[in-house]
Amino acid sequence: MPTTAIPAADVAAKPTDIYFFSTCLVDQFAPQAGLDAIRLLEGEGIAVHFPRDQTCCGQPAYSSGHLDEARAVARAQLELFPEPWPIVVPSGSCAGMMRHHYPGLFAGDPVLAAKAVDVAGRVFELTNFLADVIGFSRADRGEPCTVALHTSCHARRQMGSHISSRALLDRLENVSVASHARDDECCGFGGTFCVRHPKISAAMVEDKVTALIASGASQVVSADFGCLMNVLGHAAHRDLTAGNPEPCMPGEHIASFLLRRTAGER
Repeated sequence: MPTTAIPAADVAAKPTDIYFFSTCLVDQFAPQAGLDAIRLLEGEGIAVHFPRDQTCCGQPAYSSGHLDEARAVARAQLELFPEPWPIVVPSGSCAGMMRHHYPGLFAGDPVLAAKAVDVAGRVFELTNFLADVIGFSRADRGEPCTVALHTSCHARRQMGSHISSRALLDRLENVSVASHARDDECCGFGGTFCVRHPKISAAMVEDKVTALIASGASQVVSADFGCLMNVLGHAAHRDLTAGNPEPCMPGEHIASFLLRRTAGER
C-alpha cells in the first residue's frame, strides 16, 4: 500500500492542550520515559490528555502485510482524539505510521478516511513537537558529558526526527554529541524484522553497538524505545559475556535525558 503523505497541522502558537499517545513499547517496557515526556510537556504549561483506551498504532500488523488487522487496530485509535489538539507520540516509528499510513488504510471509506486524515495531520513526534512547535529550551543543569544519538529508520526518513533530536541536544550547553560510523544505519530491530531474520538483526546491532562504543560517548540517547531496547539489550549481553562490571554502553530515552538535564531531578 503506498504511503499517503499528510503535512503536519499548522500550530500558530503554543497549544494549551495536547493528546499523548504513549505507544505499546513505552507503555509496556519503559513507562518512565512516557511519564518523563509528559512532565516535560506539562512543564511548558501544556495540559496533557491521555486517552485510556489507546492501544497499538497498528504498525506491527501493517508491516507484516496484515492490512485488515492493522485497519481494525488503527480504527480504534481514530476515535480517541475528538478535540482538535495536537497528538504527541514519543516514537518516530509509531508517529510515522499514524501520520503517513492511516489515511491510506481507510482510503475506501469516505467517513473513516476523513477521520484518518484529520488525525494524521495532528500527529507530532515528541522531539519534532518540542523543538519545532513549542521551541523547548531550558538551562542545562547537568555536568559536561558526551552522548551518541541514535534515530530509528522511520523517525529519520518519515518524521525527520534526527534533526529535531539533535537540535534539542545542541541546546544543552554542557552536552556534546559524538558522531559515530553507522549513524544513519538501522540497529536491526525493525519491529517484526528481528523476529523473522534474527541472524541478520544480530549482526546489525553488533555493528551498531561497536560503532557507538568507538564514538567515545558515555551513553546513547534515542527518541525510539524499540531501537534503544535492542541496542541496550545487545550491549548488556556483551557485558555479561565479557564479565564487565560496568555497562559498556548505557542509554536512555531522550525524554528522560532532557528531563534529567533540565529539571535537576531523576
